[in-house]
Amino acid sequence: MKKKDHELVNKIEKLSGKIVDNRKNSFPGEVISDFLQENRNFFPKLEEFANQIFEQIKQNNRTRYIALCDYLKSEYKIEAQDIIPEEGKPFSKIYDNKNRKLLLSDYLSLETKKLHAAAQIAQEGASDIINSYLDSFNYPNEESKKLTKVALLNYCGAAILMPYKLFHSECKKLKYDLELLQNTFATSFEQVTHRVTCLNDPKLPGVPFHFLRVDVAGNISKRFSLSGIEIPRYGGACPRWNVYSAFSRPGVIQAAVSKMTNGEKYVCIARTVEKGIGRYGQKKSMLSIGLGCEAKYARDFVYTENLDLNDKKSEIPVGVSCRTCDRLDCSQRAFPPLHKKFDVDINSRGVSVYVSD
Repeated sequence: MKKKDHELVNKIEKLSGKIVDNRKNSFPGEVISDFLQENRNFFPKLEEFANQIFEQIKQNNRTRYIALCDYLKSEYKIEAQDIIPEEGKPFSKIYDNKNRKLLLSDYLSLETKKLHAAAQIAQEGASDIINSYLDSFNYPNEESKKLTKVALLNYCGAAILMPYKLFHSECKKLKYDLELLQNTFATSFEQVTHRVTCLNDPKLPGVPFHFLRVDVAGNISKRFSLSGIEIPRYGGACPRWNVYSAFSRPGVIQAAVSKMTNGEKYVCIARTVEKGIGRYGQKKSMLSIGLGCEAKYARDFVYTENLDLNDKKSEIPVGVSCRTCDRLDCSQRAFPPLHKKFDVDINSRGVSVYVSD
């Protein structure tokens, strides 16, 4: 995105009461996003540590759950136990340092248990590395720092499950087919989409992606962008993004060509995922994962195979948000653009109440 567009987005968010250059006013989740963005979501020392662990525990060139548990027991004297939580007291994981036990809820999927076990290995063996990364960043409070540490533990855990060189090779071979990668490494869809955004080693780069996760109310709980597309910090993104329409077809990957107001085109895919307790009678929450890249990387992205990038009729005109978008012909406009003069004509109406002709 061009500099003037960044400045416009920042201006809008300042007007909304969110001062983007003042970290004291940021929510903890936004601090994590800023930290990852500043580091391009790539931490080479953690990749190196993860690869060393993988080489010791791999079975059939993959990371198995039992191998992770055995490693915790043999190297750190930590016993991993799968248990069903007591009624009314659900949890995902509990690490009892005194008794050296890692309790993992049987409400979780095996893929999530694997990530927790791998992250525990990172906590035991890579804390010094993680602390060195944390010390390079200015945090507004201790809460934000601890949450960022959790993010780095999960980053390292995912790298143990999907080691860089092997994962990069499979991504290239499979053209980033996320469901195939999910099956290949026995991980979740969300874990795979996170991991493809980490392939930013200058010596062995992957496709630069943007990533976001939203709920049905439009709240953006995770975001990261190397594709160049601007993602709003506090929700309120363009309703034409397919990360929102994915809710209408749960579990199905939707692909689209999105064209920004400045003419830049992106290939964007989206799919819903469910989060919550895996037992009968318990309602799960539904989230949507969005992933995309610049159209120039289309040949490396399997989801473009049924898209005609040269067909202007198939392009979806999108913006960053209504507040910053120049498109006055959009019937889904929720607000007038703040950088345009707006006048209500009671005798004339265009495609929305904010457009008079």
